[in-house]
Amino acid sequence: MTTLTSPCQKEKEEEEDHLRPRGCRRGRRGRRRHHFHGRRRPQVEHHTGSSTWSGSDRDYTYDELLQRVFNVMREKNPDMVAGEKKKLVMRPPQVLKVGTKKSSFANFLEICKMLHRQPKHVQAFLLAELGTSGSVDANNQLIIKGRFQQKQIENVLRRYIKEYVTCHTCRSPDTILQKDTRLFFLQCEKCGSRCSVVSIKSGFQAVTGKRAAIRAKTA
Repeated sequence: MTTLTSPCQKEKEEEEDHLRPRGCRRGRRGRRRHHFHGRRRPQVEHHTGSSTWSGSDRDYTYDELLQRVFNVMREKNPDMVAGEKKKLVMRPPQVLKVGTKKSSFANFLEICKMLHRQPKHVQAFLLAELGTSGSVDANNQLIIKGRFQQKQIENVLRRYIKEYVTCHTCRSPDTILQKDTRLFFLQCEKCGSRCSVVSIKSGFQAVTGKRAAIRAKTA
């Protein structure tokens, strides 16, 4: 059955169709045309350059951000991404007897260079932990007052490495010991962490020998 439409009625329908929303306008045969304007999903583009990240304001996916983190880590610190840890290989201390009341730390300066620490700082820690006194002679050997075994010096060096050499965060030996006012700070070259370390406190040292006799007489 054919429906006849007058020109006036057709113009009226066109005006009504023009006033309707864009997604609900009628087609040529009177049917409504529905337009779905959905958002397109952004395509994932893998870019490693810094210009791509700085010049865009779109929302990045989790995979993109995670990939960027690994790219930065691979550029800045490839050993951390590979999972390789640098170990500190130390030579055993050479401890010799000097007479009956003294000991000599023969390779003292060599170990200080391997630790990348000042000899005065290592010396202060050793003497404080051993509770004695000592000095470096002309041959760069640390002469310690008292008789000590190699195992004792080695244990003290292990404690020094744990506190003043190894990073407290990532356990890396690539660190720098910096002094700020009265405090020492351990700066890690691998992970970038910075923390304060305890100051060296000298222990009690008994006064013996001639000074003790002199003080007893004057008392």
